[in-house]
Amino acid sequence: MIRRWTKPHVEEQEHPRGFDDYELQLGDVMRGERATLGKSLLDVQRELKIKATYIAAIENSDPSVFETQGFIAGYVRSYARYLNLDPDWAFARFCSESGFTVAHGMSPEASTKRKPAKAAAAPVKKDPFSDPNASFVPRGQGFMSRIEPGALGSTAVLLALLGVIGYGGWSVLQEIQKVKMAPVDQAPAVIAEVAPLGGAGSETRLAQMDESVGLATPSAEALDRLYRPQALDVPVLVPRDGPIAALDPRSVGALAGEGLAAEREERLNAMSSDIALAALSDTDEGDVRVVEEGAPELALVAVRPSWVRVQAADGSVLFEKILDAGERYIVPAMDKAPILRTGNAGGVYFDVNGQAYGPVGASGSVVKNIALSVADVSDSFAQVDLAANDTVAEAFQVAQNGQ
Repeated sequence: MIRRWTKPHVEEQEHPRGFDDYELQLGDVMRGERATLGKSLLDVQRELKIKATYIAAIENSDPSVFETQGFIAGYVRSYARYLNLDPDWAFARFCSESGFTVAHGMSPEASTKRKPAKAAAAPVKKDPFSDPNASFVPRGQGFMSRIEPGALGSTAVLLALLGVIGYGGWSVLQEIQKVKMAPVDQAPAVIAEVAPLGGAGSETRLAQMDESVGLATPSAEALDRLYRPQALDVPVLVPRDGPIAALDPRSVGALAGEGLAAEREERLNAMSSDIALAALSDTDEGDVRVVEEGAPELALVAVRPSWVRVQAADGSVLFEKILDAGERYIVPAMDKAPILRTGNAGGVYFDVNGQAYGPVGASGSVVKNIALSVADVSDSFAQVDLAANDTVAEAFQVAQNGQ
């Protein structure tokens, strides 16, 4: 007896998949990078100057959307660089997923797609990104949606308040401009005939007319009170016989005595000085010394370009400059000796009444806190023989000529 053994059928159970079980397409990678940058298709279109439909076709690996197949490689690489991806890798993935192959420039595939003759009757396919009413395009808020109901009541109250204020102002203006006639006891009379002016009987005729009309002639006292000159608010000033500048304060006023005393003292001083000059003129000019002998002059002379800063004892900067070769700076005489700080100390020498001392230090070194006095320089630095050192002698000669 032959028994047929059959293998029992066991259904495979599905196991949960991990993130590595799914194959990422090029579009998934690009959409993820674009989402990381926080850019939409319209943002990419605005920045790369590439249609949003082309960007969506690249992410969907659909080369049929492009009108010119020869531009696909450039579009894909530009979009990959925008997303910080490898352009060659992105184009290779696009070709492998879409089956696109690069066509020769003269081949029909590389030319622009021409619509067939029957395409005119076919319905025109609209670009979804050119449609302003597309569902994915964010729409702006309408005018009525930005108006709150509570604002309408506030606006109405404000308009009513402005109307009340305007009406009140208009009423006050009309009341101010209104002219009211006050009643009088005697109504104005109309004179039918006017007597000519002048003549012998003009005054008599005027008096008769006033009596017939009933007008009272004003008295002389009333006319005098009406035409009397008014008092002046500002007094009238009468000028003096001469200008004030001609007055001498030393002889007139409270300071007259002090002015005379000062003038007398000036005269005495002038007389004493004249007497002293006369006495000096009688003596021998060789024995009289009126000025102090000049102190030794100390100067800085640059043999090579060097930076120099001279500071007073209180820290204030007296001189700071880069001295060129042949430039000279005379140190001012002060109660306390100034302090010298210099760079390239080998190019700076001292000039004490024509005698050269130095250099301040080694060439290229920085030296500071050097007292600039004739005694300190003479004791601290050695004299330089100008006849044996031509460079120093030439710099000193240029400095003296420039001075």
